[in-house]
Amino acid sequence: MSSEEQARPRKRLSRSERRRQLIAVAWQMVREEGTDALSLGRLAELAGVTKPVVYDHFDTRNGLLVALYEEYDTRQSALLDRLLADCEATLQARAAVIAAAYVDCVMTQGQEMPGVVAALAGSPELEALKRGYEDPFLDKCRQALAPFAPTGDIGVAGLRLLVGAGDALAQAAASAEVEPGLAKEELSAAISAMVLRQK
Repeated sequence: MSSEEQARPRKRLSRSERRRQLIAVAWQMVREEGTDALSLGRLAELAGVTKPVVYDHFDTRNGLLVALYEEYDTRQSALLDRLLADCEATLQARAAVIAAAYVDCVMTQGQEMPGVVAALAGSPELEALKRGYEDPFLDKCRQALAPFAPTGDIGVAGLRLLVGAGDALAQAAASAEVEPGLAKEELSAAISAMVLRQK
């Protein structure tokens, strides 16, 4: 580091910028070292901040894991919104968009998310968190697909099939067991078939 760089004061991040930075570093830690290595102290060290700064944003390790889950889910929801807004109003187009959003989001952080969920397993936060984010996602899928169902609605069993098939195929794509394009095609076909079976 040059003397000029040392003399220049570092820019102080706003609270929201600091939180984004800490979450980005936490994702990098999970990707490179695994979820077990994730601690608030280690996060402070890698982010170049003091421990109180990290504790000010995340009271506990579970609080940090919840923030990672929320950030992932927010990104998935925003991607689905963008894709649905631009797609044709046909069953095939909407099923393809939902499948693409599901697989692409898991591909982005598919290797890290299972570790985050596993680390939260058994915690009271996890079930409420999953339900709080899954329900709005499924409502979006229901609204997008219901006009094409014989009954005009998508039942709970159909939505659960969407989630189960989506998780399985997206994880298979993330682990390179299945080519991502094929995972999207299979999920899209499963979604279309599920919609047409609604009674």
